[in-house]
Amino acid sequence: MDINYIKNLLPHRYPFLLIDRIIECVPDESAHTIKCVTINEQFFQGHFPDKPIMPGVLIVEALAQTAAVAVAKAKEPNLENLSVFFMTIDKCKFRKPVTPGDVLDLYVKRTNKVKNVYKFEGKCLVDGVIFAQCNFTAMIQDDTINS
Repeated sequence: MDINYIKNLLPHRYPFLLIDRIIECVPDESAHTIKCVTINEQFFQGHFPDKPIMPGVLIVEALAQTAAVAVAKAKEPNLENLSVFFMTIDKCKFRKPVTPGDVLDLYVKRTNKVKNVYKFEGKCLVDGVIFAQCNFTAMIQDDTINS
């Protein structure tokens, strides 16, 4: 599933849409996406000009967007009034720096769900090596409720 399909699922847009392709998705359970990191990324202008490294928080955001794909696929086509909010980020580890030319394999798996609160574990791999991993919680809100 390509970038146009992702843009139908997620509200994010350049420069904050951080996934390029959906490789696999089990709705409401798991997803595998990729992000092709290039020197043209806006954040490399300041992080860091002489030694470009993708900020760790953006890797976590890419994992969260991957999780949002899994949830959105389960809620299709009723996506218009849904918002997603981070609640927690736990056990976050950055093992190697992500640099231009890396292709991030982003894997998420739902570990728990209570009502509209989802817990995921995520891993970012480059060439089969774990570069980052974390657990995170997000809440899905229907914006039509209480409006």
